[in-house]
Amino acid sequence: MILDKSKVILEAKSLTRRFGGLVAVNNVSFSVNQHEIFGLIGPNGAGKTTLFNLITALIPPSSGELIYQGQAIAQLRPHQIASLGIARTFQNIRLFGELSALENVIIARHLHTKSTLVTGVLGLPPAPQEESQSRQKALELLEMVGLSDRAEEKSRNFAYGDQRRLEIARALALQPRILLLDEPAAGMNPNEKQQLSEFIRDLRDRFNLTIILIEHHVPLVMGLCDRIAVLDFGQLIALGEPSVVRNNPAVIEAYLGNE
Repeated sequence: MILDKSKVILEAKSLTRRFGGLVAVNNVSFSVNQHEIFGLIGPNGAGKTTLFNLITALIPPSSGELIYQGQAIAQLRPHQIASLGIARTFQNIRLFGELSALENVIIARHLHTKSTLVTGVLGLPPAPQEESQSRQKALELLEMVGLSDRAEEKSRNFAYGDQRRLEIARALALQPRILLLDEPAAGMNPNEKQQLSEFIRDLRDRFNLTIILIEHHVPLVMGLCDRIAVLDFGQLIALGEPSVVRNNPAVIEAYLGNE
């Protein structure tokens, strides 16, 4: 895929994050197109999740810029990033275990409601209508990820793969334009990984999303992504289409391994 400047939705410019003497993300620059599936790969400790944390404002950059739809976002707070249309899942699943699947998804919908604490407690408009709409939307998302028959079940009782799907449903409830998936295939068998790949494509098309994903399973990334960025020790060592990245000597040495 050729990068079209007119379609760029997210851009990192010389993004750097230091933790004391450790440089976790080192002068990284890249752009992501609208509707693209963009892969982020690299060895453990390469800085991939740190980069996700920078994009979603869980940590601020030490230097550099993040531009989303022409707006500088590096100094915003996490809830502001979410309200702009950037949502994510986590490498370590962060569901509310004692809440039902339905409640987990409804919580994310509250970012887009106008009800206050008072109108919610007293049942005053627009709270009742918004509550009904949020519930219906959450049920639709659970149906889409194949969990609607377990809507009232506590999320801690779900198998690992189902928790992953529930977390994606919750992220979609934020109505994002960009969805960041942190190792969505972790713990899955080959058949589940193939199903996940098809599921991610369907998500992209159904919701008109741009998807950025971190993933260690190289065949999945190579078969799914339009372009791939490769990090090593916090530095961007390759960026391009899968066929180009796969044959890059620096990538082979740092990550894919020599024969």
